[in-house]
Amino acid sequence: MTNQSTLNRRHFIKNLTLGASAPVLVPMLNRIAMGADGDTPPLRFLFVLEGNSVPPRQVCPDGIPFVEREERTKFVEHSLHDTTLPTALKPIEDFRDQLTIVQGLSGRMCSGGHSSDHGALGAYHANSGRSILAPTIDAVLGQAYPGIFENLVLGISSDVRKAVDFNCSAAARGRSLATLLHPDIAYTRLFGSIAEGRAKSSFRARANVLDYIKDDIKRARRELGSVEKAKMDAYLSAYEGLDATSKRLVESRETLESVVPERTDKFSSTVETDRLDAHFELATAALIGGMTNCATIASGVGFPNFNITFTGLGIQTGKHPIGHGLYIEDDRTAWEQSQKIRAFHFQLINRTMKKLASMPEGDGTMLDRTVIVYLSDGAETHHSRCFEWPFVVLGNANGRLRAGRYLQYPDYGTDGHRTINALYHTFLHAAGLPRDEFGSLDPNLDESMHRGPLEEFYV
Repeated sequence: MTNQSTLNRRHFIKNLTLGASAPVLVPMLNRIAMGADGDTPPLRFLFVLEGNSVPPRQVCPDGIPFVEREERTKFVEHSLHDTTLPTALKPIEDFRDQLTIVQGLSGRMCSGGHSSDHGALGAYHANSGRSILAPTIDAVLGQAYPGIFENLVLGISSDVRKAVDFNCSAAARGRSLATLLHPDIAYTRLFGSIAEGRAKSSFRARANVLDYIKDDIKRARRELGSVEKAKMDAYLSAYEGLDATSKRLVESRETLESVVPERTDKFSSTVETDRLDAHFELATAALIGGMTNCATIASGVGFPNFNITFTGLGIQTGKHPIGHGLYIEDDRTAWEQSQKIRAFHFQLINRTMKKLASMPEGDGTMLDRTVIVYLSDGAETHHSRCFEWPFVVLGNANGRLRAGRYLQYPDYGTDGHRTINALYHTFLHAAGLPRDEFGSLDPNLDESMHRGPLEEFYV
């Protein structure tokens, strides 16, 4: 076998013997070969959209004074050092050096309401999904650096019978991307659609397909040098983990006397926390395997999904009434329920980050070249007007983004104010796709407020 110093990508792939799962493994092997050649793979992105707003105060750490939007007169930044992360963000404490909280960006061009639908990622008025004006940011990034799939869009809805939705991502003008709502369907798309021969004929026996993949990884491992073997071992563990955990309930569900869900395969579960858990596992496996470089997870996004009920967390109230109750001063129930649901999402994000941090890539890990973006499709309030849109960003894009900070932009229309367009320009620049036009303009703002990248965030 050619040693690492002389390894090149084509020689590497050509000299490996693979079986039925070759289409799954080739992207993974390509990434190993790129590292051996000294090349760097593209940035990968995971967008996590949670329906029904993110109150800005819920993502403000203790130790940083929260300033109401109307009182913000200038740009302010704070280090996250010596702060206490808020309840919703505590699950990502281990990654605070990778964390950037962005407050004060506006998205008035999206119009707001219960949901901005495709506008949340597209920066335009989608008219409840009826007006797809342009591709969304996840699609642009995925199309630039495709794996087997340009994009993977997964989600959960308020209707467990619904298999597919078209609620947040778009590949082009007038072309919405399908959000796969059942983990079993997503699993079939990821693995069944690319399996060939015997693997394809026996795909419905999920364990058989995973066996084919794991056998081919082991076969490839035997033909690699010691450095590459360690990397393949890490990849193998990801698929073994997918197999081993497919029948366990979500780890972070609390044991509550009032909630005793049936122990069922979470890939076909009707419990929303199980389905969301399974989608995170699938998205993580797809990113690790190079099947896609951009995935999106939509949690209760769009009408009427914002009324999803998180019974798996012991909450019997739908998110719609929770949204109405967020600002009742003498009753904190809705606020605490909202924080609990949000923290659950960050528990799953934490798990994904840990898995990516365990995957060798180049001189570091896959996490070094992964950016996770959390936002709501409903901006700042239940009946949003999009005057400000909180974002939580994890990852420094291999040093291209400044992390470990809290960024607070001035109020709408104030000198120094910026829009969500500028943040999306920042991601495009970081990914090596420099452009300063994305989405629609807010006619009430100076054009410069839309153009990116954000100088305070982008290196």
